[in-house]
Amino acid sequence: MNKLLRGVLAFAVILVCGCERTSPEEKMSAAPQGVVAVSLLTLNNPHFRQIGESITQEGRRLGYETRVTSADFDVAKQSAHVRKMIAEKVNAIVLSPCDSVAIGPVVREANAAGIPVFTADIACRAPDAKIVTHVATDNYGGGKQAAHAMIEALGDKGGRVAIIDHKLIESCDLRVKGFKELIAKHNAGRAEDKRLVIVAEQEQPGGASFEGGVRAATALLQVEPRLDGVFAVNDPSALGAYSVLSKAGLAGRRVVLVGFDGSPDGKAAVDKGSLCATPIQYPDQIGLETMRAIVRHFKGEALPTEMLIPTSLYRRNNSQGGGRE
Repeated sequence: MNKLLRGVLAFAVILVCGCERTSPEEKMSAAPQGVVAVSLLTLNNPHFRQIGESITQEGRRLGYETRVTSADFDVAKQSAHVRKMIAEKVNAIVLSPCDSVAIGPVVREANAAGIPVFTADIACRAPDAKIVTHVATDNYGGGKQAAHAMIEALGDKGGRVAIIDHKLIESCDLRVKGFKELIAKHNAGRAEDKRLVIVAEQEQPGGASFEGGVRAATALLQVEPRLDGVFAVNDPSALGAYSVLSKAGLAGRRVVLVGFDGSPDGKAAVDKGSLCATPIQYPDQIGLETMRAIVRHFKGEALPTEMLIPTSLYRRNNSQGGGRE
């Protein structure tokens, strides 16, 4: 009996020790807390890929399964994603809307199903669509930084400036708003020939992408061949615009190009001198804070309607700074 008892006790010790060797992460992944479904604007842009990866990594650490999909700038496709998420009865939905207003009806469907909806990077502006919280870059402040870079580059000589926009997306609207406001502040009290004049705003057919930037810059040159500066609402479209403007031969003038993102390609273009500057976004922080907000919501915490992450301005020679005003 003693020998049998000792064997049973030894086996119990092995079981306990085996359990103790399981890491908290392994325990969580073995018993997930729930499913968080994510539909992002596009996964072709490294900014959104990083948001998705950050949500996934933090979700795994906290014990949640994540499912990330790409809407590819197509609000109908994104709406289909959300309806599938509702049918699967996921625990939470995260969206970077393809269209800040047109996404509203399907968000309301998720609301009716009792599934909390969060937005990351791009807000939902549809009336009666309930979003728990919005986690994003301070796009308005970043737009001011972009204007600061343009002012710094063109100096007191003034110039003709165009904007390459993507009006379907709320974050792009905020960047343009911040840019315009600081340009207006700079112009106040200056002689007309010393002002920066916004002579055109060009929408990007097909989305804020390299190809969209190519098309927008091509259209701009047809109506405004004498440009001194261009602000594009993200790095891919700024690089697309550069590919057009650098070949246009604008009477020996060099056009100052400012992007927005601080993407690896954008920073490399600044270092080479193709772009003047780019405000840096922090998509890893957007993803991280979004996932943490979801967990806080499930714990019953009250969340602010918006959480903003400041940008920093990337200039040549790897210099970063403020430049908000």
